[in-house]
Amino acid sequence: MRLLTVLTALLVSSSISLSALAETFSFTAIPDQDESRLQERFGKVAAYLEKELGVKVKYVPVKSYAAAVTAYRNNQVQLAWFGGLSGVQARELVAGSEAIAQGYEDQFFVTYLIANKRSGLSMSDDFPAGIANKTFTFGAKGSTSGRLMPEFYIREHFKKSPEQIFTRVGFSDDHSRTIALVQSGAYELGAVNYKVWEDELAAGIIDPSEVSVIWQTPSYPDYQWSIRGDVDARWGTGFKAKVKQSLLNISDAEILAAFPRQSFVEATNDDYQPIKDTAMAIGLMDAE
Repeated sequence: MRLLTVLTALLVSSSISLSALAETFSFTAIPDQDESRLQERFGKVAAYLEKELGVKVKYVPVKSYAAAVTAYRNNQVQLAWFGGLSGVQARELVAGSEAIAQGYEDQFFVTYLIANKRSGLSMSDDFPAGIANKTFTFGAKGSTSGRLMPEFYIREHFKKSPEQIFTRVGFSDDHSRTIALVQSGAYELGAVNYKVWEDELAAGIIDPSEVSVIWQTPSYPDYQWSIRGDVDARWGTGFKAKVKQSLLNISDAEILAAFPRQSFVEATNDDYQPIKDTAMAIGLMDAE
């Protein structure tokens, strides 16, 4: 009886109810890499958050960027690790949603254009006009680094759509597959998240004799953690702030290396206005 009294007092003081403790807090992430790597990364995040938040936490894998946005919209998950574009899209669909944290590196993210060595293209500081009339694969259709930003700069340079510039345009669905397709020669060129490239290069997955970086975009804001605005109503006043602080406090070297990020820093919706503006400029989002 005394234990129950103490537990009840703790719950009242922390604004978390017994029913909230029993409810699972769920999160997802855009599938930008191999599924096994994502499971390993976000399984560790789930265990960390469960300990920090004092509630059950579950990682919910999805098959596509669109599925991540849909799960968030439908309240199947309350938190998500989105790319810049998918985050903007998701927050537009759920009133009160906020970007609360981003990787330190996400403040100045870049995309690499990569080329198979048989293309004859090499690294250049200037936009590589020689990419015209070759085959090209983007990442996922909803990817910021794999589609939105590279397409913006390609359109800006040529004043044409990708379909008018390249002999064949594909969508690989994730960055790891983009690298594999260009390395194998299935596509001559591709656009890839620079963090995935550097991670796979360090892991020995990339063969530099077959594929290389030929250009990088100017920097832009990218990945972020976004949270629904109704979490305090379900888990108690201050729960959103507690989730945010838990993410900012991640210091476990294994978790950070799995992203890979050196740390997480604060983010706001306003940080991603440039992504929204770019998406509207090339027709990936409707103007308000």
